[in-house]
Amino acid sequence: MKIAGKLPALQQNMKKRDVALAVAGGVGAAVAIKLLTRPATVDWDDVKDVVAHSDKSHFVSVDGMRVHYQEFGAATDPPILLIHGYTASAYVWRSSAPMLAEEGFRVIAPDLIGFGYSEKPRWFEYSIAAQSRMISRFMDRIGIGRANLVGSSYGGAIAATIALQEPERVEKLILVDSVINDDLKNHPIMKLASLPGLGEVITPFVADSRTYLKARMHGTLAPANHHLIDEDRVESVLRPLRAADGHHSLLATSRNWSANHVERDAHLITQPTLLVWGEEDSVTPLDDGYTLRDSIPGSRLVVIKDCGHVPQEERSDLFSKIVGEFCVTG
Repeated sequence: MKIAGKLPALQQNMKKRDVALAVAGGVGAAVAIKLLTRPATVDWDDVKDVVAHSDKSHFVSVDGMRVHYQEFGAATDPPILLIHGYTASAYVWRSSAPMLAEEGFRVIAPDLIGFGYSEKPRWFEYSIAAQSRMISRFMDRIGIGRANLVGSSYGGAIAATIALQEPERVEKLILVDSVINDDLKNHPIMKLASLPGLGEVITPFVADSRTYLKARMHGTLAPANHHLIDEDRVESVLRPLRAADGHHSLLATSRNWSANHVERDAHLITQPTLLVWGEEDSVTPLDDGYTLRDSIPGSRLVVIKDCGHVPQEERSDLFSKIVGEFCVTG
């Protein structure tokens, strides 16, 4: 009788174990399928017809790596170099770049190594320092010794690093909602990605998730600008990162994130500096803008209302006017 009484409980435990094993097996199969079926890379020839301003696209070799960039304006005009942020590409400048060109500038918007349609080699370091060196050599490759540097978010940390390490290359510095420290490493997704093995598993799913991307965009843009979150914007952000090499570059960049030097050394920046910040930025808070303003000698902070993390998209016309005027008059 005692044995018979234990059978229902034993059977129930076995059913729970079977369900758990089935779920684990299903998850494992989904991960395996995802990792095995994703393309190795995104071929430019397959997507160029749907890339914004692809007629302005060019490719150049930098340290043996193929770098994609878009160029607007006359080659004889003063150069402005636009550096995008993490997970982004030259697409983020699609509205402001032509506007700056109309104001009389040669505008160059490269894709960082590992992002957009630039090459994404596994051996690259994927650090702020490495990207800064690449941008400097890219400038050499296209014949620009000195330029106005505009850096957005993670690109701001790269632009600031160039200003600090190679000041002769920077005419004027414009930091747009710039990363200045390692606070973003505390984001839950970044923390998970830092874990060996787990990061490799979750990154392809997160990087390809339209739902996650839309949610992130709602947190990145100010509510007044949520109408900009359309299918074209979502697809344009996802498209260049849908392959194995793009997943690796995202993961490697998050693991090599090291930006504390920007906040620490900001007082050493000597170039005329403009800080542009969205008042409602929830990614790099406005307090970071005030920190830079108080640290960089002679810097000026412009705060844009009804604007979040990407003023160049949310308020393209105003952003381009502010940057253009600063580059002309300081």
